[in-house]
Amino acid sequence: MHVAETDVLVIGGGIAGHRAALAAREKGRRTSMIYFGNGASPFIVAFNAPFGHADPRDNSEVYYEDMLRGGYYLSERGLARVLSMEIEAAVRELEEIGVSFVRKGERYAQRHLSGSTYPRSLYITEGTGQGILRPMAKRCQDSGVEVWQGWKVISLLQDGQEVVGALAVKPPDGEVLALRAGATVLAAGGIGRIYEDSSYPADVEAYSYALAYKAGAKLLDMEFVQFEPTVVVYPQACKGMEMPTAMLGDGAQLKNANGERFMLRYNPGYAEKRIEKARMALCIQREINEGRGLPDGTVLFDTTVVPRDLLETYSSHCRRLRAGGLEPTKEPPRVRPASHSSMGGVYIDANCWSGIQGLFVCGEAAGGVHGASRLAGNAGSEILVFGARAGRAAADRVAPLYRRKWVEIEASALESLRAAMDRRGEVKPEEIKKRLCRIMFQKAGIYRQEKDLCIALDELNQLQKEIASGLQTPELAGAVQALEADNMVLVGRMILLAARARTESRGSHQRLDFPNQDDEHWLRHITISREETGDLKIESTPIA
Repeated sequence: MHVAETDVLVIGGGIAGHRAALAAREKGRRTSMIYFGNGASPFIVAFNAPFGHADPRDNSEVYYEDMLRGGYYLSERGLARVLSMEIEAAVRELEEIGVSFVRKGERYAQRHLSGSTYPRSLYITEGTGQGILRPMAKRCQDSGVEVWQGWKVISLLQDGQEVVGALAVKPPDGEVLALRAGATVLAAGGIGRIYEDSSYPADVEAYSYALAYKAGAKLLDMEFVQFEPTVVVYPQACKGMEMPTAMLGDGAQLKNANGERFMLRYNPGYAEKRIEKARMALCIQREINEGRGLPDGTVLFDTTVVPRDLLETYSSHCRRLRAGGLEPTKEPPRVRPASHSSMGGVYIDANCWSGIQGLFVCGEAAGGVHGASRLAGNAGSEILVFGARAGRAAADRVAPLYRRKWVEIEASALESLRAAMDRRGEVKPEEIKKRLCRIMFQKAGIYRQEKDLCIALDELNQLQKEIASGLQTPELAGAVQALEADNMVLVGRMILLAARARTESRGSHQRLDFPNQDDEHWLRHITISREETGDLKIESTPIA
């Protein structure tokens, strides 16, 4: 087993992780990053910042109110306020490291994304996510951030109730690494591919939530799973690609099989504009469910009506569609809602502290900012602001590494891996994952009801029993997959239990058996913590 030490350890290789690492390093701390891949960050299309360059009426207060309304008033007010007030400074920090956004003269070009009152999203024509990630990674490298790429974190190191680093493996080499740290930032994404038909990359498998939960952290709002409304089904070569709602703001239209621009019925006067993602996804799904979709269960995302000069600013999308055999100026792609991300996550304060000594959380691993639904573009805004906050807070609270019983700490962290290798069975970990994804998609999708959620919980309990009795793990890589499957099932149970507990419909959580929003009883969070017995504890708590 390799051993390394650092002041601040950042788990995650996306924009949130890089921003946290850079912030910690800028405060003079030895900083290390460890990650397997870059997660969903390379696919970010745009992010919100209320400069008011497209419409002078926009400002941080309007942005804040949009967040509260778009989140169905379940957002943590303090977190939403921080985001609305600090995103403009975060943009200027990006420009200082060489990130260049599209401008019109001296002003930013700002697109109108769903859920926002005014156009406020910034973008990079060649790809916003990559356009931010590349210079940020270079700045981290140039500033001396140590990078451990291609490693999978399987456990946090704990000294009593304090997080002091992480244990990771490098498949398929079989190397094991203990990274001791004075403070740890968890920025490894959200639920990822826990659902069938997900839009997320394969390297995001919900382990942020599982790691934090096992360390003693509290999670909230896990029932709120965002279904991206416009995910490509055709052309087949582009399946899973998101068509940006910003393009709807630039003139694209949603049409059903009859050629009707159906969003005018659901959102009179605005159609595809000024509507947040959760509601748009429900409108699309209703068209499909009621027989007005195309035969493959889709609707048309009509790109042919977008002015050519605006359409071509979405260069990566146009390039991929053309490579897939579809000319977007002449033929519209076909789309439908698909599971995407989570509004829930680890309960944090304004400085991204999890309540567990030594553990800070940011990006999609954290919850509380978005409430019951997230404004389009706000994922990118969140990771920039809270990534920086997490890195700075961790740098300010680095604990000493000396006088710790490291042999015992690391041996304890290795126990789950050893157990997975010792328990041998016939079922493959990948089969468990596939069954989980199918169950979640069928029983806890865009519409839920009590009987389906209960059946799904029984089925996930069975999966847990199969994992506990042993999976097919012929070598270390198989044991790691078994741990991944266990974490995914754990997080699946969190979603199901929270969804069953919330007996109302709000935002991205829609109950067929409780179709109304109930502010009297449910303008509250559902939180999840670990019982002394090790089981999940479900509570409702007020909004802060």
